Amino acid sequence: MEFTDRILKCSDCGNEFIFTAGEQLFFYDKQFKNDPKRCKLCKAKRAGLGRTATATGAVTLPLSRTETRTKCSACGVETTVPFKPTQGRPVLCRSCFQLKRVPSGVAAVAQMDSPAAQVNAAVEQVLGTSQTADAHTTIGLIAQTPVIVETPDASSLAVAEATRA
Repeated sequence: MEFTDRILKCSDCGNEFIFTAGEQLFFYDKQFKNDPKRCKLCKAKRAGLGRTATATGAVTLPLSRTETRTKCSACGVETTVPFKPTQGRPVLCRSCFQLKRVPSGVAAVAQMDSPAAQVNAAVEQVLGTSQTADAHTTIGLIAQTPVIVETPDASSLAVAEATRA
C-alpha cells in the first residue's frame, strides 16, 4: 500500500500541517483508525510536558524535570521523585530503591560482618556446634601458615606471611 503526504487542519489552532507518508505508514502499522487532529505544536502543548516546538516543527525537550514531593512507602522519609505517583503503587526514596535493586546474594554478602565472621558462619553451618572449637583452631593455624609467593621476575621466591585483619 502506498501513502502520499496529506495536508490536514489542526482542530486547536486551525493551522494546516502535513501528515507525512511515513506517519501514515506508522498509523497503518499500529492499526490506528483516525488521522491526527492536532499539529505537533498543539499536541505538545496538550500533553503538558513543557515541550516547545520550533518553526520547523522540531520538538525540544525541557531543560528541567518536574519533581514531586512525597513520602517513601518503605521508611516514611519525605523525598522528591521525578514523576507523579499513582495511587496504590509504592514510592521509594533513593536509598530504599537502591536496596531493592541489589540482588539478594549480593545483599546477603554485604550484610555479613567480616571474612572471619563469614568463615565462622560457614564452619558452624557445615560442622554443627559440637565440632566448631576444633575447626576454629584448625582455621587459625591455616591462617598463620606462611605462603610461598613467586615474585614478578620469577627468579626468586619470597615468603609472605598471611595476615588477618
